[in-house]
Parts: sequence; structure tokens; C-alpha cells
Amino acid sequence: MAGHNKWSKVKHIKAKEDAKKGKLFTKAVRDITTAAKAGGGDPDTNAALRLAIERARAVSMPAENIQRAIDKATGNLKGVNYEEITYEGYGPGGVALMVDTMTDNKNRTVASVRHAFSKAGGSLGTSGSVSWMFEKKGVISVARSEKDDEVMEAALENGATDIKEYDEVLVIESEPADFDTLLQAVERCGVEILESSVGLVATNTIDVDDDTAAKVEKLIETLEEDDDVQNVYHNMA
Repeated sequence: MAGHNKWSKVKHIKAKEDAKKGKLFTKAVRDITTAAKAGGGDPDTNAALRLAIERARAVSMPAENIQRAIDKATGNLKGVNYEEITYEGYGPGGVALMVDTMTDNKNRTVASVRHAFSKAGGSLGTSGSVSWMFEKKGVISVARSEKDDEVMEAALENGATDIKEYDEVLVIESEPADFDTLLQAVERCGVEILESSVGLVATNTIDVDDDTAAKVEKLIETLEEDDDVQNVYHNMA
């Protein structure tokens, strides 16, 4: 029995590690796909894609997985036609959500997204029902360091429209057209770039209690587990 219990524990630990690795891979694929869709599939001319590939390699993602993600985003996967669809809806507490998807089966995807909203006590909305609460922005998240002043100066000189200071992170925003130039300027500062993409930012946020926040986070997690879902945006403070 001792041997059996030990093996059960080993399997449990391995399963947890595999799940963690799977989530890292999923996030890496989404970062690559988002960057390639926005700026093309050449990392030499797409700084966001280059960084996304570096992060994917850092979690030991195989080269073929990286290339497949790029090909999917740029429409170069032979025999498969992907369609980009964005779904809008409300989660618990009236939190607005935008769900970007890329799918080869629209019926499967909408059923899955609708089920996730319904299970969480939310509902899918019609096109335009919540999109007016968001605007497209370039967003760069940088780990705070002794170079904060240098980073902020470089950002402001290269198209940053806003810089939000948090305890451990600087979040820099720009217009989409200025994103690549801004990203390269921040990159030259030699700091750790945690996130870099063009996406949706809420123009107004909504405050919810802890219980509601947990329900919204669970809904986001469920949506992000769907292979067809690329990004989930929300207006929860």
C-alpha cells in the first residue's frame, strides 16, 4: 500500500504540473496569435510577436506549436478556415465582457460561450450591447524597477497616452498605431516586459463586492479554457 500511495501522489503532482504547463502553453499561444493578427507573422518587423515568441520559448513551447499559432493567426494553415468573432455579454454583477474568438466552427463556439455565461448567471448580448464601453489600445505591462523613471520618460516620448502605476507593475497605454514604436522604445530600456498587445480597454469600470468578483473571475477562467477563445476583456475594477 505504501508503494501505491507514493505512486498516487507522484501521479497527482505530475497531473498538476501538466495542467500548469498546459495553461502556460495556452497563454503563450494566445499572445502569439494576438500579436501576429495585429502586426503580421514576421517577428523581425513585429516587436510584440518577437516578445511573445521569446516568452513561449521560456516555457519550453515546441517550435512547431509556435509556428502553428502564427500560421493560424495569419491564415496560413492549409485546409482550415478560421473566422474571427467577438461576443459581448454581461457577467455577474452587471460586469461587461468582450470575448474574442477564432474558430473553424461558429456553432460550436457560440454554444460554448453562451453556456459559460449562462452557468455563471450572466447572459450573452447582441452586437454593440457592451462594445461601446471599450476602446482599442496598445497596452504594455512592465515590472517595476530602478529604471521606472527611464521607462516612463521613454514611453511619453514615444506615443504613450497614459501610464498607470501599481505596486509591482507599470501599465502603459497608447493608440494602436503607436504601439510598435512604443514597445521598441520600452524594450530598449532593458526592463522585464510582462505583457504587450493591442486589445480592448474599458473606458469606465464597475465596482463589485468580493463574492461577485470571484464569480466573474471564474467565468473568465472558464472562457479562457475554451480553445477557440483568444482574449477576454472586462470592465470590472
